[in-house]
Amino acid sequence: MTAEPQFVFYDGNCGVCHSFVEFVVRRDRRECFHFAPLGGQRFAELIPPELRSRLPESLVLRTPSGELFYRSAAVVAVLRELGGGWRLLARVLERVPVRLRDAIYDQIARIRNRLFRRPADVCPPLPPQFRSRLHL
Repeated sequence: MTAEPQFVFYDGNCGVCHSFVEFVVRRDRRECFHFAPLGGQRFAELIPPELRSRLPESLVLRTPSGELFYRSAAVVAVLRELGGGWRLLARVLERVPVRLRDAIYDQIARIRNRLFRRPADVCPPLPPQFRSRLHL
């Protein structure tokens, strides 16, 4: 029996988010992450309405226990779970104060459309072997 997956909810209209999803799915050897767009059906199923309205428009990680991480904390938690050198990077990032990490996250979010092209679809282009972990 496999454990319930962790869900990474992402902005389907954001090139940075698409790139992050592609980055994670290719390194997630244990296949513990599944992916779905913010505001999609899976997001509505797993995140109660009272929480949805309070979440910032950012990357959101939902653990199997229902714990939510967002913004830079979601990135750090994902890196930690990927293991290896990514876990080491997560430990380094955890030493950076959350306010500073989130300020950097927010700055990147503000200029994301200049950094990455806006995607044509909410679904990142993934090879067929990874598509089963994408919930639209």
